[in-house]
Amino acid sequence: MAAELSLVLILLCVIVVPIAAIAFARSGKGYEEIGKGRFAVDFDESSEAEQHEELRQLIEAKAYRQARRGETPVDVDSEMERLLGGRLPGEDDDPAAPTTEADPAAGTDDPELAGIREEIRQVVIAKNERRERQGEPLLDVEAEVERMLAEFG
Repeated sequence: MAAELSLVLILLCVIVVPIAAIAFARSGKGYEEIGKGRFAVDFDESSEAEQHEELRQLIEAKAYRQARRGETPVDVDSEMERLLGGRLPGEDDDPAAPTTEADPAAGTDDPELAGIREEIRQVVIAKNERRERQGEPLLDVEAEVERMLAEFG
């Protein structure tokens, strides 16, 4: 039995391995073409100008939808500048603008904390809008922001 098993193992190494090597060598660029074809998406070929044009189209569509709803549409050019500059919504365009005491995020040196505060503030404002529709009492926005910051600390 052991002799038969060793014979099978030797035949496997002598016959199957060279056939597999030859098949691999003849495959050519088949391995490199995996994922290519008619339905493949290649993100590396788009230029920066195309990306800017697509971003402009998205902002123009947003402005159009806002105008259709009766809201004040965003200014496309200023929104493009803001997004390309990497600024968050609600950030001042003038970094030298004086800070006010009413803003709890003012005076913090950590821009990440200021961004988190702003996001939490938006969540609390949305909660207040929902509570108002349901006839529930409104929350104090700044107190709720501080509470949530302390909770998630």
